[in-house]
Amino acid sequence: MKKVELQPQNHLEIDNVEGFLIRKVSKFGNGAKVDCPKEYLGRTVYLVIV
Repeated sequence: MKKVELQPQNHLEIDNVEGFLIRKVSKFGNGAKVDCPKEYLGRTVYLVIV
């Protein structure tokens, strides 16, 4: 997988957001997965739907 550089920020503004999910990154499961490097397994993430 191509390595994408993370841009750390503490403020984010997004217009026209339909919703968001708060989940833990896991290796297996029944739900849809988002491409994510292994180094973030077990961390809490926000998935923003625009």
